[in-house]
Amino acid sequence: MASVPHRLVVVGASAAGLAVVEEARRRGYDGEVTLVGDEPGLPYDRPPLSKQLLAGEWEPERLLLRSKEQWEALNVVHRPNAAAVGVDTRTRQVRLADGGVCAYDALVIATGARAVHPPSLGAALAGVQVLHDLPDALRLRGALARGGRLVVVGAGFVGAEAAAVARGMGVPVTMVDPQVLPMVGVLGEEVAYLLAVRHREAGVDMRLGTGVTEVLAEKGCATGVVLDDGSTVEASTVLVAVGARPAVDWLAGSGVPLGDRERDGVEGVLCDAYGRAAEDVWAAGDVAAWLDPATGRHHRGEHRLGATEQGRAVAAALLGDVPAGSTLPYFWSDQYDLKLQSYGTTGRGMAFAVVDGCLPEGRFVGVYGHRGADGRPVRVDGAIGSGMVRSLRTWRQAVLDGAPWPAAVPVPAS
Repeated sequence: MASVPHRLVVVGASAAGLAVVEEARRRGYDGEVTLVGDEPGLPYDRPPLSKQLLAGEWEPERLLLRSKEQWEALNVVHRPNAAAVGVDTRTRQVRLADGGVCAYDALVIATGARAVHPPSLGAALAGVQVLHDLPDALRLRGALARGGRLVVVGAGFVGAEAAAVARGMGVPVTMVDPQVLPMVGVLGEEVAYLLAVRHREAGVDMRLGTGVTEVLAEKGCATGVVLDDGSTVEASTVLVAVGARPAVDWLAGSGVPLGDRERDGVEGVLCDAYGRAAEDVWAAGDVAAWLDPATGRHHRGEHRLGATEQGRAVAAALLGDVPAGSTLPYFWSDQYDLKLQSYGTTGRGMAFAVVDGCLPEGRFVGVYGHRGADGRPVRVDGAIGSGMVRSLRTWRQAVLDGAPWPAAVPVPAS
């Protein structure tokens, strides 16, 4: 059994970082715990930023993952507004932007991901922004309240959800993406088509299958975008939602293994199957690429529940305990009348079939399966549903059980 660290430092006041702290304390760890975060407040939940908070249904305090009293009970040294800028794994010290250092016996990296904002998409212009943290969400909420037209560049989770919220507020919206359907990479063509229909019915101007070549501006403020088909769309606000990359720049030269997309097929901190990246260094959440023993490949997820489960597993492993079994990958997305919930693996290229309800009506459960050598799905690898919670719960169990592809469902064409 590994020795228990006296000083545990967690970099990243995120859901994953909080999970590490809470699980360590739950398991009886009584050593010194320091949580380093580059934002001013306590850890908060990020998924509602593009949903309830953006819509004005929630205020910021409701996003807190734990109350002040619950937080104080954890007995943690909290270092807010303290961005980590480097780590020396030989001397076991994390360097902070304010010149301070945090010495550790065990280090957990939970810095998450950063929204991508290419300079070519008006990164320096007023009225152009990403949606990643609380200030971003509040800034966008204020812009939507002032009216004008919103152009959303990117039809993934953040872009699609923000577009739906904006239409609910009566704001004109244009959505631009090189893909031909919103969220098609994670939903597959069938469910993504349903989503596209809902956006069009809500009045979203869908410019899919095209991209933005230039952001137009006057006196430093965005006024519109130019698309690669030569057309121009006016805009008072431009939301850039073209993805995120793991926040690992501060680890350059540290010796902590980092993934390269071309070499490893994945970015992020490369970890074993329990989150260990190097001696006394661990990683969890969006920043971490964990090894899948079944495939021998590293995988990185960007889902809320996965971050929490990884944080708990890391806390157990670094204390020399056996981590509890992880749960299924899970995500949800609220857009118009659709309350999408998904378990397991989903995505483009997988077989998909509706097993309950009616997809066009938005009340359905569907299953996904990886295709075998003959093009036929072997088992149920994922499930998604909207408006049919009880049925989805049944199919969630089928995913957990690795149930065979349902015989009564026709085999989808490849």
